[in-house]
Amino acid sequence: MSGAMVSLDKQNRVALPKDVIDKLGLTGKVVLVDLGDHIGIYPVPKDPYERLHGSFTTEKPFKELRRRAEELALDDAGR
Repeated sequence: MSGAMVSLDKQNRVALPKDVIDKLGLTGKVVLVDLGDHIGIYPVPKDPYERLHGSFTTEKPFKELRRRAEELALDDAGR
């Protein structure tokens, strides 16, 4: 496991070191997860829905599933 000390800027942003970005293959968006006493950073696939293709079967239309998933994510985030 590697680590790095970073600081928040005036807008409360943090820049991840290039070697960490490269090692983890981070591109585009990441998800920050509050894990109690620390934060997890997880890459978001370019098309997360495509990545799930074939994982389950359903009669519901894709748009309805996507809308519901987004609602649940907002609820979990404390909308």
